[in-house]
Amino acid sequence: MKIKFPKIKKVFKKQDFTVYPGFYWKILLAVSFILMLASFLLSFLVFLKINKETIVSPEELDLQIQTVKHERIDNALKYFKEREEKTNEILNSPAIVIDPSL
Repeated sequence: MKIKFPKIKKVFKKQDFTVYPGFYWKILLAVSFILMLASFLLSFLVFLKINKETIVSPEELDLQIQTVKHERIDNALKYFKEREEKTNEILNSPAIVIDPSL
């Protein structure tokens, strides 16, 4: 008696699923072109908006700038001079804590 087993055929066919890199490069190129076009248009619109603004005359500019009082500058210089003197005093003074290991 002969037993017939079904034969398994080994089929090594190339599958239909393939990647086409040219297609992805075209998508990448189109997206980059769209981004460049959008950035150009946005920068051009900002340029037009800035170009329409009025230029401030020197007389108006003088009114807008507040002058710094000399008293405030002198007070700031005095403060930093006092800090410098305190720093020098601290650096030149001997250490208060004596090292017990000596």
